[in-house]
Amino acid sequence: MQSKAEVKKILDIYYKKYNTIDFIKDDPISIPHKFSIKQDIEITAFWTSVIAWGRRNMIIKNANKLFKLMDNAPYDFIVNHEEKDRVKFLDFKHRTFQPTDTLYFLEFLQWYYKNNKSLENAFSSFLKKDDENIENALIGFHNLFFSLEYAPHRTKKHIPTPVRKSTCKKLNMFLRWMVRKDENGVDFGIWNTIKASQLMIPIDVHVERVARNLGLLDRKQRDWQAVIELTNNLKKIDNKDPVKYDFALFGYGVMEGSI
Repeated sequence: MQSKAEVKKILDIYYKKYNTIDFIKDDPISIPHKFSIKQDIEITAFWTSVIAWGRRNMIIKNANKLFKLMDNAPYDFIVNHEEKDRVKFLDFKHRTFQPTDTLYFLEFLQWYYKNNKSLENAFSSFLKKDDENIENALIGFHNLFFSLEYAPHRTKKHIPTPVRKSTCKKLNMFLRWMVRKDENGVDFGIWNTIKASQLMIPIDVHVERVARNLGLLDRKQRDWQAVIELTNNLKKIDNKDPVKYDFALFGYGVMEGSI
C-alpha cells in the first residue's frame, strides 16, 4: 500500500502531464473549445458529454455532425428554430442515443433558453447553502430536464441521477468542464455559483481501475457511493479542487494502462 504522500506525488505528476492544451485535440472537450459564446460552449459541452461513451474519435465525429446540423451556431439555432427545422435531426444517432432523444433535447433546450440566459442556473439553483457536493444539483437538474410534458421515458437513461445510484459520470464531467478554472485552459471555468470543491469525480472503467490500484477506492460497485468515496479521498489530497485529479486518473488509465 502506497503512502498518501506517494499517491499525491503520482497524481500530481500525471495531472501536470495531461492538464495541458495538447490534451484537448483528441478529447471530446475539443468540441466546446471551438466556440466562444458562453451559451454555445454550454450547449456543445452538455450535449457532447451526454454522448461521450465509446471511442473518443467517434464521439468527436458525431458531435461535429450534430452541431453542423445547427449551422455551427447552436445557441442561435436552439432558441430560434421552428419545429419543421427538426426534421433533419431524424437521421442523427450515436450508439443508443436515438432521434427520439435528440428531438427531446432540442425541445428542452429551446424551452429552457427562452426562459434563462445560462444553463448554470439549471444546476446551481438546486444547491443548498451548506451542500458539500453537487448531489442535489444533479438530482434537481434531472427532475427539471424531464419536467416537460411528453418527456420520453427512454431518454432518462441519458440524463443520470444519484437517486438511481448512477455514477453520473457524464454530468460530472460536464460540470468539471464548466466550473474548474486554472491557468492551463483545458476546463472552461465559466460558471461561478458552483465551487470546484463541490465537484464530483467522473468515474469510468479507466478511472476506477487506476483509483483501485492507488488505494483510493475500495467499494466493489461502481455507483454513486463509489463516486463519493473516491472524491472524498481525493479531497484529503486537495480539498479545494479534488476533481483536478480526473486528468491524472483518466489520462493514465487511457493513455498508459495501469499503475
